[in-house]
Amino acid sequence: MAAAVEGPELEAAAAAGDASEDADAGSRARPFLGGNRLSLDLYPGGCQRLLHLCVQQPLQLLQVEFLRLSTHEDPQLLEATLAQLPQSLSCLRSLVLKGGQRRDTLGACLRGALTTLPAGLSGLAHLAHLDLSFNSLETLPACVLQMRGLGALLLSHNCLSELPEALGALPALTFLAVTHNRLQTLPPALGALSTLQRLDLSQNLLDTLPPEIGGLGSLLELNLASNRLQSLPASLAGLRSLRLLVLHSNLLASVPAGLAHLPLLTRLDLRDNQLRDLPPELLDAPFVRLQGNPLGEASPDVPSSPVAALIPEMPRLFLTSDLDSFPVTPRGCSVTLACGVRLQFPAGATATPITIRYRLLLPEPGLVPLGPHDALLSHVLELQPHGVAFQQDVGLWLLFTPPRARRCREVVVRTRNDNSWGDLETHLEEEAPQRLWAHCQVPHFSWFLVVSRPVSNACLVPPEGTLLCSSGHPGVKVIFPPGATEEPRRVSMQVVRMAGRELQALLGEPEAAVSPLLCLSQSGPPSFLRPVTVQLPLPSGITGLSLDRSRLHLLYWAPPAVTWDDITAQVVLELTHLYARFQVTHFSWYWLWYTTKNCVGGLARKAWERLRLHRVNLIALQRRRDPEQVLLQCLPRNKVDATLRRLLERYQGPEPSDTVEMFEGEEFFAAFERGIDVDADRPDCVEGRICFVFYSHLKNVKEVYVTTTLDREAQAVRGQVSFYRGTVPVQVPEEAEAARQRKGADALWMATLPIKLPRLRSSEEPRRRAGLSLAPLNLGDAETGFLTQSNLLSVAGRLGPDWPTVALHLGVSYRELQRIRHEFRDDLDGQIRHMLFSWAERQAGQPGAVGLLVQALEQSDRQDVAEEVRAVLELGCRKYQDGIRRTGLAPKDPALPGSSAPQPPEPAQA
Repeated sequence: MAAAVEGPELEAAAAAGDASEDADAGSRARPFLGGNRLSLDLYPGGCQRLLHLCVQQPLQLLQVEFLRLSTHEDPQLLEATLAQLPQSLSCLRSLVLKGGQRRDTLGACLRGALTTLPAGLSGLAHLAHLDLSFNSLETLPACVLQMRGLGALLLSHNCLSELPEALGALPALTFLAVTHNRLQTLPPALGALSTLQRLDLSQNLLDTLPPEIGGLGSLLELNLASNRLQSLPASLAGLRSLRLLVLHSNLLASVPAGLAHLPLLTRLDLRDNQLRDLPPELLDAPFVRLQGNPLGEASPDVPSSPVAALIPEMPRLFLTSDLDSFPVTPRGCSVTLACGVRLQFPAGATATPITIRYRLLLPEPGLVPLGPHDALLSHVLELQPHGVAFQQDVGLWLLFTPPRARRCREVVVRTRNDNSWGDLETHLEEEAPQRLWAHCQVPHFSWFLVVSRPVSNACLVPPEGTLLCSSGHPGVKVIFPPGATEEPRRVSMQVVRMAGRELQALLGEPEAAVSPLLCLSQSGPPSFLRPVTVQLPLPSGITGLSLDRSRLHLLYWAPPAVTWDDITAQVVLELTHLYARFQVTHFSWYWLWYTTKNCVGGLARKAWERLRLHRVNLIALQRRRDPEQVLLQCLPRNKVDATLRRLLERYQGPEPSDTVEMFEGEEFFAAFERGIDVDADRPDCVEGRICFVFYSHLKNVKEVYVTTTLDREAQAVRGQVSFYRGTVPVQVPEEAEAARQRKGADALWMATLPIKLPRLRSSEEPRRRAGLSLAPLNLGDAETGFLTQSNLLSVAGRLGPDWPTVALHLGVSYRELQRIRHEFRDDLDGQIRHMLFSWAERQAGQPGAVGLLVQALEQSDRQDVAEEVRAVLELGCRKYQDGIRRTGLAPKDPALPGSSAPQPPEPAQA
């Protein structure tokens, strides 16, 4: 997000830069001590460096007024360092002791180790600004309450459960932020802060406010969002200076009527509460936001907990299919889908009953809009009807597996709106270490998917100008001067890092280095009216005092161009000790390179592609009990060993292919060769070739049945499956060797793995001659119709946890049920398929088998699957009738001599 400025002290404290260093290059930077600012928060060993300076006592240290220090340090070392501040930095005005420089696997900021402060810090007589955010404070340190000159106190993202009464004795405090803590109550003495102008208490556990809060006569902004407030004291009407009051996401049933008479109030945010009526003056006021409230509805009986009161009244639905529908009434409802989706329709979301249809789609390229450095984390959820606006936003939760630890990335829900794709404001909720929910609010339905992307920082640029900073790389900044735009326009930035070791290997140059890669985009006209200043950190290990300017290159890329352009000679590069600054009038991609190479445009393209490549292996395994069932998979190299350990109990096959490189979202396909073919009609199969799309965080697995035209009774059949890049071409080489001869990066062929169908044993010959394995398994008879292997696979995919009930209604014994569960433990799909196909083979040739299946499905309350089976049978009969009419075999009178008897109906392919 854009850098926020909290008064002159904060502005000066934030002005101190930092160096973005590559992890492979080590720590080469020196402490940044310039003028009256000392910034050590992003350097490893900042405490050691500060202690060293305190021992040396340089004259410049006595002039320091602004200090930034990271709290990701050893607690004892941190305490010892802070104890030196009153003696060594007696003129200190601003002290920033923040955590948050390190991130967890999801990119969230980690708390620092700070749990208290030395008592001696109260001796910092000139201190006006103290930032203790992103730490582990459970109580407010006593020394803070003695800092009489303190004007700004930031305590966000700590573990505070209460604030001390003595906080009200700070006479100069104008700004207090205690967001994202555990506050349950507020001290009455808080109302004694007569100079307080901005108070932010959002994201806590407050359920009441003390009446004394109305004594904050100077208060301009009050933020109480995302608490548990059920009521507000009438004394809030006494905040005569208040201009902004944020109360969204609470449990408020009413608000004081006096709020309508606050003379300076310009914004009142009451979204997502339980308000059922408001004073008329507020109901019609343009500055009041009321979305997400059940206004006008009858008030229910008040229970002990407002949340518990609403949820039991709301209908709950649990659906196990990946394709289905459900009704929603004005009462609202809560819906849980087995595919990892939750929906919360609040009361009043729709004025009339409506049927919602949903389906979970495979992520085909046309449905997945990915940026160059995005990664897909989920399948595509389609919710219909499209575009119908709800009267209140609907809550949507999508389950996903978190990506590997990657710096400066974030997870968002992406959706389609008015023929364009955009990202929704997304919150992450952890259910288990490897199970997270992406939560967002949606005003209407469309397609939704979960995406991991580089952290995006955005702001609205007014005509007066502003500053935009990267939250992941604080050294990356964009400065918009006054007059750069006539109308406000939205701009955004993304920053991508490249490891120095990988670049050096690519160039064959040990000293080569690059800055973070910067992508800038904007809305509105393509160019700015005045040049915009861009600041990038110098490449890792390079400083402005030591670099050779002839080796420094500024590269520019504007999609859809293929190459990167060297624009070093076209701009004026202003170099400081740590940064390079230049001016531009329109936005695109920018990259600083430091290399001895002269022509770097082509090298930059290769390096940029390297950033997007994944090293993957291809796998082909055959089921041990049925070699005709082949599992095909493409997965990143680091997941191969764990996947094989999990699969090799049930599957066997060759070692994974050699490592190949693929892009996120790249298409490829598998072709069976040398006498082996796919034994089913599949929607993703074109002329016997199975289509794939690679997504690094999805399973990329397909299981197919194969057959052969060769004689397996005499000998084993040795074939192969080959993997090729790109969409399915018109012609594919019959032998992998033909493709293997191609050279270059664009070669179609990627890998070939052997497939072996063993010779049939004599005990299997009668059954094979009956057509149950060499041809698709046909369950049923000519009178009731047939189901094929493909149809049964579709049925198996729909049963889910209901399969034991279906099995018992099919006549499967309880003992056999337990055996299947034990044999295929931790494999739900294997349990279902084994049960269904074993039962089908026993029913071969028996009349009425399909009817038994339909009856068992209905008795198990799976009417949806039963109707699907009936539709397949009806389709097969219709195809059969059409076929005999086309061939002229349908007799006008079946009793006429010489009329040909029709053949059984052709099996329908689902």
